Amino acid sequence: MKYYQELSLLPQEEVSLYFLWSKVFQQIHLGLVEMQDDQKRVPIGVSFPEYVVSEKCSVLGSKLRLFAQDETILVRFDSAKWLVRLSDYVHCTRIRPVPEKLKEYAIYQREQFKTSKERLARRYANRHPVTYDEALLCYNKMTRKSIATPFIRLKSLSNDKMFCLWIRKTIVSEPSGATYSSYGLSTTATVPEF
Repeated sequence: MKYYQELSLLPQEEVSLYFLWSKVFQQIHLGLVEMQDDQKRVPIGVSFPEYVVSEKCSVLGSKLRLFAQDETILVRFDSAKWLVRLSDYVHCTRIRPVPEKLKEYAIYQREQFKTSKERLARRYANRHPVTYDEALLCYNKMTRKSIATPFIRLKSLSNDKMFCLWIRKTIVSEPSGATYSSYGLSTTATVPEF
């Protein structure tokens, strides 16, 4: 990845950072969907330079970087066009070359968890000799494992339901790949960290 553009989210008193992440990332996702090739690959990857996971809190921060091999890809993407309705809440830098001195490389990938106790109770009731209500009662009594991975709450445009897009960061020593999903994430392709 040779070029990047940085987006800074600007929360205000009436608009929280979490709400902004939902709105901004939904628009970025829509733009990346438009850039997909026939195999649903995207030439733009994302990173979260302020990403932190700890026992006390896990956050994405307030910055998002878009990366591409070629400057023309980011020009064609035109993030300002996708974020025009949110221009009071997002600052976009110009497209810049990635610095030559890098700290490391990272893979940002989607992580999925089984968290819906209603869905888990239905599944359990189908596989065991208990009713749905009994299974749900058991799941309500169990302490839920907390998930430390930061996430963005998004709305599915296919079924109109809200879901959490959990994003896991893995540090790696060498760069690899250059194609990403329509969320700008990948299980193998890296982005530079600086």
